[in-house]
Amino acid sequence: MTKISGIFAASMSVLNNDLSLNVEKTIMHSEKLIDQGCHGTVIFGSTGQSQLIPISEKIDLLNNLSKSKYQDKHIIGTGLNSLGETINFMRIAISLNLNKFLIMPPAYYSYGDTEVLDFYSRIINSVPDCKIILYNFEKLSGYKFSLKCVETLVNKFPKQIVGVKDSSYNLYENLKLKNFSILPGSEIKLLKGLELGCSGIITATCNVTAELSRQVYDDFFAGKKQLYNDKLCDVRSTFDKYNLISGLHTFCAQNDNMYKNILPPLSLLNQNDEEELMNRLKDLKFYNKPTLAA
Repeated sequence: MTKISGIFAASMSVLNNDLSLNVEKTIMHSEKLIDQGCHGTVIFGSTGQSQLIPISEKIDLLNNLSKSKYQDKHIIGTGLNSLGETINFMRIAISLNLNKFLIMPPAYYSYGDTEVLDFYSRIINSVPDCKIILYNFEKLSGYKFSLKCVETLVNKFPKQIVGVKDSSYNLYENLKLKNFSILPGSEIKLLKGLELGCSGIITATCNVTAELSRQVYDDFFAGKKQLYNDKLCDVRSTFDKYNLISGLHTFCAQNDNMYKNILPPLSLLNQNDEEELMNRLKDLKFYNKPTLAA
């Protein structure tokens, strides 16, 4: 398998007015991000409200995603705490030729490296044809991967454990493994990560920074002077002042009202925060472009 490298958006989910998943427009949104410069997307990551979307709607999307013109560029987030449901969901995806997954350890419960090793071992023993990117985000799961845990998993399952999305940022500077993708979770870490040998990024704000992020990535490998990184980092820092999902939906709703639909307990930004966000981005000369195809 080719190493997973490049700019990846943690793609947003598009919802109908009744808050059901709009499968067609969610896929269109993801494909448009690739057209704008992303090397691929993660469907049903935390930005895609994965844990809030019914499993039946997720399966419906998988069936349609398998027909996407970019079918091989999509990574599937499982977004499930249940081991059994995770395995079943992965089996369905693999039956549709979707075999790359972003998997976070279960939330809520307290556990350590030993239990995490057991969790992923059980998944891989049940679904050996998978490719897994570990999702390291202590803020959401309550667990932070150690270097030793990642190294042990890769040594045990070199064909299945192929990368890590590092949103806790305790790995990307120190983890050194051959043929293994290290993808920080913020554009602010993109350039430094590339300099350290990381493979790219997987981030929420690439839903709106695809072109800028790709420019920084391409300029790095072309050995060109970095003219866009400061703006990219400033845009990300601006969104970081708010809940990312709320901020992104509020921002994208400026062009398409469908993005106003968001699943409780999430919400759009309040009016004051919305005005503040838009003014800050305007000061950066960063404007929204339509995300969905016409």
